Amino acid sequence: MKFKSIVLATVSFVLVSSSTLFSADFDWMASLNMRSHADPYGYQAGLASRFGMPESQLSLIIKSVGAPADAYMVLRLSELSGRSHEEVLRYYQANKHKGWGVMAKDLGIKPGSSEFKALKAGHDMRDFDDRHDDRDRGDQDHGNGNKEHGKKGH
Repeated sequence: MKFKSIVLATVSFVLVSSSTLFSADFDWMASLNMRSHADPYGYQAGLASRFGMPESQLSLIIKSVGAPADAYMVLRLSELSGRSHEEVLRYYQANKHKGWGVMAKDLGIKPGSSEFKALKAGHDMRDFDDRHDDRDRGDQDHGNGNKEHGKKGH
């Protein structure tokens, strides 16, 4: 069992590394890839829920990209640019060597814009990244939807 875990971790690292080479400004993608490798069906269901897309269509996108986080980026860039996911996927396949920042710019998302900053800051699939969990920002949810911004010493 331990050998299986080591092999899975090694394969995940290789896949994550290849994706992050193209996304230096988008380092959050590595965490999303690792979490998606741990629960691929949950990841696909999360994408389906987040982007309102049938899982059968998502399977095709996921199989067409280098890593699971790349599928998220294709869908997010489609959403932000107003282009179809098919068009963004074709653009990605021809231009992935440019990196996500350049591709976002080429698709009409202006550097420095709120959309571009949000894209660089992280994904919005909270179930798949502990690093972007509300607790990391010092927010506390008391179960009623009300959040308080925590401060050290309180």
